[in-house]
Amino acid sequence: MAAPGPVTPGALFEPAQPPVIEGFSPSIYSTQESFKEKFLRKTRENPMVPIGCLGTAAALTYGLYCFHRGQSHHSQLMVHTRIAAQGFTVAAILLGLAASAMKSRS
Repeated sequence: MAAPGPVTPGALFEPAQPPVIEGFSPSIYSTQESFKEKFLRKTRENPMVPIGCLGTAAALTYGLYCFHRGQSHHSQLMVHTRIAAQGFTVAAILLGLAASAMKSRS
């Protein structure tokens, strides 16, 4: 069994750049996406997630407003609505992941 040879530094390590691994591309897209482009692409792939997030935010905001106004019945209703909207969002994420996995298998 041969001993490993000495390590000679090739190029300097650049922490701001991803490591170069032969045969591996960190992204399937050839160009870098901006935040807006990525958001629009992900929204087109699974539109139920942003709808669930907006529903959750709306229920939370209205619930806090009702709580501030002293309308405890409406506030409690909005707490339950927010929980349902969060459950919808989680289910949408899981279904989107399952659909993506099934698509990549075929």
